[in-house]
Amino acid sequence: MGRIRPDPVLVQAVIAGALSFAHLHDLAAAAGQDGWKAWAYPISVDLLLVAAWRRLRNDGSSRLAWCWFLIALVASLGANVATAGFLDLRHPPAWLRFGIAGWPALAFLGGTLLAHTRSAAEAADPAPLVDVTPVPAAVPEAELPDYTAELSAVDLPAAAPPAEPSQPAPAPAPVPAALVAHARKVADEHRARTGDQIDTDTLRARLGVPSQLAESIAAQLT
Repeated sequence: MGRIRPDPVLVQAVIAGALSFAHLHDLAAAAGQDGWKAWAYPISVDLLLVAAWRRLRNDGSSRLAWCWFLIALVASLGANVATAGFLDLRHPPAWLRFGIAGWPALAFLGGTLLAHTRSAAEAADPAPLVDVTPVPAAVPEAELPDYTAELSAVDLPAAAPPAEPSQPAPAPAPVPAALVAHARKVADEHRARTGDQIDTDTLRARLGVPSQLAESIAAQLT
């Protein structure tokens, strides 16, 4: 096991903190705050000092953090100086009693502002906007009408040999009007949901028809 070496900086910080804590307690007790209240004053001063320093370290320099850091530092240094014999703690002046009595409200205000005031980085980076545009609901497959009987009555033309370049393209296969109307509803629903025109393969899959008939229906939808 390695030897434990005390950190001189840490030891110095503990000694200074203990002395400052004791001076604040003695000053509060001399100003009429007895019992647990006298011990709460140094805790309040030290916590405000730490909160302001942490705000400066994490969010960078700001007037708010520097203001409350200096207020807590003056309160701590003032207690050290006052208990060194510069004031008669047996007969504390009125301004000292006034300052000790008003410190809790001042510390509460400082802690609240440090905890709930946005930093400059947070104010410059607003929250992203959320897209709340409603998406049209898709039509359930169970509600689509069955056109199997009508499709069986359609005579699909036989596959014709490739036409010569000079010959006109064959006319599209006849499609029932009801099937065209249903296909138009499917195409409109697809455009509202995706923002794009429905292609022939998707139309054929949605209607369940052969490719040649799907192309005929797509030609009538344009």
